[in-house]
Amino acid sequence: MRVLVVEDERKTATFIRKALLAESFAVDVSHNGAEALTLATKTPFDAIVLDIMLPGQDGLSVLRQLREQKDATPILLLSARGQVDERVEGLNAGADDYLPKPFALAELIARVRSLGRRRTSEAKPAQLRVADLTLDTNTRQAHRGGNSFELTTREYRLLEFLMHSAGRICSRMMILEQVWEYHFDPGTNLVDVYIKRLREKIDDGFEAKLLHTVRGTGYVLKEP
Repeated sequence: MRVLVVEDERKTATFIRKALLAESFAVDVSHNGAEALTLATKTPFDAIVLDIMLPGQDGLSVLRQLREQKDATPILLLSARGQVDERVEGLNAGADDYLPKPFALAELIARVRSLGRRRTSEAKPAQLRVADLTLDTNTRQAHRGGNSFELTTREYRLLEFLMHSAGRICSRMMILEQVWEYHFDPGTNLVDVYIKRLREKIDDGFEAKLLHTVRGTGYVLKEP
């Protein structure tokens, strides 16, 4: 499950991100409303945690624009306790839930998970697809050309991240953050090793290759 966290208080954003990563969510973070709108428009997220008070463009404006674009991604609004009018306005504009600050991280995680389940139940089967490669996020089974592939936990998280980011170049640092929860480069070839393992499973034996290396930048999973 991929979540976008939009919060301008960097300490709060870091706490939320770490808590969601610990629960095996893939997490993107934005500290600016305009940037968040661009991210949400270009990337399919399963849920968005959206603060109301943001620089660049406030959260309610971001929410309205997403709904005007027919984007139905579940959105959890974060607001200060005194912002009752803003919360009501947000719910009327299409927000799915709200959480007043300060909040317990356990409650935020539970609410995000609930939104994700709602999203999944509305969009069954829970399957990602790139060309003839599919990944069932319920069974964690990958299939291509009539073959099924057993994936380790890290291989699954890597493939899920790459498929969610299909067509977008993912740097090694992005992969380390999303798959291994590292916020530094350990100076090893960890990513390269797992990319090689994944490539052997999804590309070997197929004429059309899906997983590509972008020299000096990272990797991209895309249709031929």
